[in-house]
Parts: sequence; C-alpha cells; structure tokens
Amino acid sequence: MNLRPRRRDDPDINLTPLIDVVFLLLIFFMVSTTFNDDARLRLELPQADGEPAGAAELELLTIVIDLSGRFYVNDGQVLGTDAGTLMRALREVTDTDRELPVLIKADAKTPHQAVMTALDALGQLGLSRVAFAASRMDEAP
Repeated sequence: MNLRPRRRDDPDINLTPLIDVVFLLLIFFMVSTTFNDDARLRLELPQADGEPAGAAELELLTIVIDLSGRFYVNDGQVLGTDAGTLMRALREVTDTDRELPVLIKADAKTPHQAVMTALDALGQLGLSRVAFAASRMDEAP
C-alpha cells in the first residue's frame, strides 16, 4: 500500500499557438499598412541655431500673400489669384534657376487656399527651397 500522495505534474503552458497568433497579426498589419509619399514639394524649414543672414548676402524670391489672397512677387502685384497667373509671374523672375530660395510671407488671416495655390505653383515649377516668414508674438502689432 502506497500512502504517499502522488505528485502531480506541473501544468505546461504551450506557447506555440500564442506565437502563431502574434506572427499572423504581425503579417496582417505589415501587409495592410500602406506608406504613401504624396508630397511633391519638399520644404526646407529655417533653422534657429545659426546667425541671421543679411539681405545683401542672400538672394531669394519673395511671395507676399495679403488678407484677400492677392499675390505679390518681389513687391510686384500679380494680376490674378489663380495658379497659372502666379506661375507665369514666377517664370519671369526665376528664368531657369530652380535652386533659388523662396520666402512666403502670408497674412495671418490669408485664406488657406491662397497659400496652397502658391505652394502648388512652386511645385509645378520645380522650386523646392521654400520657407515661411513669421513674426514673434512680442513683435506683433
């Protein structure tokens, strides 16, 4: 007669089904995720660590957009608010220089569509060095 209790085996947790499920989820998310690079216009945002460049040192193209969405290219008004008219005005100024930096100065209440029209015209012309002008909060009128 054996009076000692029979020792039970420790329960084993089988990790194989768990690993299979995690692996299938990983494959599902890798296949279903899409990575779109729809940006045609690469923006170079200004860096704040360097010294400010003087106006005589840097030649750039300036586009000013006023409150009503009218464009001014290098202080000359563009007659029209569509992308085609802006592109013609930009072509006259840039000729074949596609590396010319562009500074966009838009009023704070400018319609977003006017800024997007300017960016679209710059992208179609191949001008990719774009910066936006801003003022500090303590300098604002």
